[in-house]
Amino acid sequence: MNQQVPTKKYEFLADDPSVKVLPIILSLIIGTFFAMMNETLLNIALTTLMGEFNITMTTVQWMTTGFMLVMGMIMPASALLLQWFTTRQIFLGTMIIFTVGTIICASAPSFSVLLVGRFLQAVGTGLLSPVIFNIFLLLFPPARRGTMLGLIGLVFMFAPAIGPTLSGVIVEYLSWRYLFIFVVPFMIVSILFAYKYLINISEVTKPKIDVFSIMLSTIGFGGLVYGFSSAGAAVDGFRTPSVYLTILIGTISIAAFAIRQLKIKQPLLDLSVFRYPMFRLAVIMYIIIIMSMLASEVILPMYMQGPLMISAASAGLLLLPGSLLNGLLSPVMGKLFDIFGPRKLIIPATILLSATMLIFSQFNTNTPQWLITVGYMMLMVSVSAIMMPTQTNALNGLPKSLYTHGTAVITTLQPVAGAIGVSVFIGLLSSRQTKLLQESGGANPADAFIGGMKYVYLFGLAFAIISFLISLFMRRAVPEPVTEQDAASNQPGIVVDNKL
Repeated sequence: MNQQVPTKKYEFLADDPSVKVLPIILSLIIGTFFAMMNETLLNIALTTLMGEFNITMTTVQWMTTGFMLVMGMIMPASALLLQWFTTRQIFLGTMIIFTVGTIICASAPSFSVLLVGRFLQAVGTGLLSPVIFNIFLLLFPPARRGTMLGLIGLVFMFAPAIGPTLSGVIVEYLSWRYLFIFVVPFMIVSILFAYKYLINISEVTKPKIDVFSIMLSTIGFGGLVYGFSSAGAAVDGFRTPSVYLTILIGTISIAAFAIRQLKIKQPLLDLSVFRYPMFRLAVIMYIIIIMSMLASEVILPMYMQGPLMISAASAGLLLLPGSLLNGLLSPVMGKLFDIFGPRKLIIPATILLSATMLIFSQFNTNTPQWLITVGYMMLMVSVSAIMMPTQTNALNGLPKSLYTHGTAVITTLQPVAGAIGVSVFIGLLSSRQTKLLQESGGANPADAFIGGMKYVYLFGLAFAIISFLISLFMRRAVPEPVTEQDAASNQPGIVVDNKL
């Protein structure tokens, strides 16, 4: 099992006939699917957990806020971990941590123990995304990456989409503990598949660990995620001292972290990735699309259950077609990206995103339910046509020595941009709603909410137009030539082995 297989060097491992690519992909997809689904699996069960453990809404929200917080803290360190441990070690370790956390959650006698298990799940999930992207970048050449990363995109989008629906069924007919119990066998299968078939495809260089950078990163990204995530639940919003002080400390820490990364020889997160134009544009585009998507996933259910008085179950079903469409289109968009490049996908998609924001800004108490479903499907189509092609194009333009850092930057942005987007959009909605309520003397709360929502989506329209302007500068990224660092680390030729 630990013997080294043929050492012939290949540009990319998918070209090596001795490498069993399909079992590797299956092990990655199984693990990724259930880890990603786990992000939304508990959303519907929060009320049940409040009754089970006799806790408040503020306390139970740590199941989601704490999850995002841990992910935001662990993701920046992924580039370092990918250089300290072999591919097999990091993936198997990630899956084992997640599985242990899941078992703890399933058997938790108290909420504090449940929270510990949830945090362990967040560690596994936070490391999984950059690990998966890095493996696929090294497995497949740029000409095939759109299709293959689109397949991963399907899992990333489809799994969270069905999480709430599956959760509702399990909680209603079984017990909340089965939300975790049924995941365990699949994680074990993923671990066994990876142990047998996953090979080491990157070299362990063990760069120097800068403890101060890790501290700044943890405080910075953790502070931003926590601060913005807490703003919506705080009575005074951003005026709450614990909110604005946490955001301020997080911002200062990230600024200090960035300065330090530019000065030290072996940075925790190599910010030279921003020297590449397509990567810079992709980061801005990625932030906009994440903010628009996650904010809509929060605001639209509030709109349907509030002014429209639609039940929670019906609201979820109205949004389900869009969520499923997003996942199913991801591999299609990846294939189209391989054929046509980024511009022919992203430019029309940003126009569609702008039209969607405009439609959402016109919603009122008389809006038919079918239009909400269609509008959300339009949003998800634009997200699918922007997100994965943008990410793939950005990473394609980097030299191999920066793959780990590029994936770490992009995956770290997800919880940070999500927390900021939801907080800002909800904050704008709340402030506008409060103002309209004061002007009307509190006579019509439904109209006040809709007025706030219109304001928010006009704000979102401005962001969508910015994304359209950015898309005009997009071009197909050309892979960088081999650098001295690549050559020193045995790249692009990769020695294939299956040692743990």
